[in-house]
Amino acid sequence: MRRGRGGKGNGKRGSTFSPARIATRVAELGRHISRACGGKRLDVVITLDRGFVFAADLIRHIDAPAVCHFVRAEVRDVEQGGHARREVAFEGGPDVKGRDVLLVDAVLDSGVTQEFLLRRLGESQPRSLRLAVLLDKPEQRRVGLEPDYFGFRTASNGIWVGYGLAASNGMGRNEKGLSVKPLAGKRRGQR
Repeated sequence: MRRGRGGKGNGKRGSTFSPARIATRVAELGRHISRACGGKRLDVVITLDRGFVFAADLIRHIDAPAVCHFVRAEVRDVEQGGHARREVAFEGGPDVKGRDVLLVDAVLDSGVTQEFLLRRLGESQPRSLRLAVLLDKPEQRRVGLEPDYFGFRTASNGIWVGYGLAASNGMGRNEKGLSVKPLAGKRRGQR
């Protein structure tokens, strides 16, 4: 199981994170990651649609050459034999054999998607493989996965909106800070 490093802060229900607080925390994460990679090339795998704003800011604070790769998860719930299960698929993927790799996503909820992608990336035999997320929601975890780096740990069951994250209607992605919105009805798109 991965152990989280470089994390602090607990977001409680109704919490918000200001743009200044986010910027400070992302800069701290960049320094932690810079020390870990020691100036060596870092292949950064960024999940679309949620991770791009966080990744863009984070990369600017990493003091090492970075190569960016983008992946998009196709997540769907299917029923098989009367049991619901989640399927995750990724088209293609970078060849990262022998490289230091950082997977970047905005939110770690259940961990199912990130664990699947980490396994896929691991098949390429990278030299190192780490996970960085802006928001860690450990109470939602369904797999034994912890981020190597996280910005804020939150116990909120709501949907975080802003800083690249959108509400279920697609709105709010361009808000500069982060705020939590209550869930409306059934949970959808949890990762």
